[in-house]
Amino acid sequence: MGNAPENISLLYVTNPMCAWCYGFTPVVRRLRALWHGRIAVHVLFGDFQAHATEPMHHEQKEQVALSWHRVQERTLLPFDYRFFIQRSYIFDTEPACRAMLCVRLLRPVLTLEVLRAMHSAFFVDNQDLKDPEVLIRLVRMFGIPENLFLTLYESEEITRQLEEEFAYAERIGATTYPSMFLKTPDGPKRIAAGYVDLDELEERLLQLV
Repeated sequence: MGNAPENISLLYVTNPMCAWCYGFTPVVRRLRALWHGRIAVHVLFGDFQAHATEPMHHEQKEQVALSWHRVQERTLLPFDYRFFIQRSYIFDTEPACRAMLCVRLLRPVLTLEVLRAMHSAFFVDNQDLKDPEVLIRLVRMFGIPENLFLTLYESEEITRQLEEEFAYAERIGATTYPSMFLKTPDGPKRIAAGYVDLDELEERLLQLV
């Protein structure tokens, strides 16, 4: 990493309930650690299944389960497949995204760490990230006061900001999750659309900086 330039800013567009993001977040964390002091990672949240209102049907469960298996084969990360025996589960990611936006505003330095905890809570512990009590427990582990979190989480302002963030992510072309962009004077330049391994991510990054 001796030849890596300094002051690199990356945009990581993700979602707390996206399986490939669950696989990619450890890659992002390792990249940040390896390039410590030379790179900044800004986490954005994308509209992956946000505002769903209908329970998952059988075909959707099959598609999601297949995706989970593929992530597990690629990354060796654990999954709790008991998720799929739930009936009438509504796969709405908006509450989790809103909670993560609150975390980023309240404790920006902890964003990736809380994101990792949310991934683990959902995919490994089969916790419902639509439940405010689950979200409160998760953020409390990182020292974020419940009252402060809830005041922001339940505000109209945070809902508005999240919708603007969803729109921005779509505008820059982050329609695949996860996505990563290099911030340049000419705007974000895409490095990855979908999961890539650390070696590949570093190679692509070095070609652009």
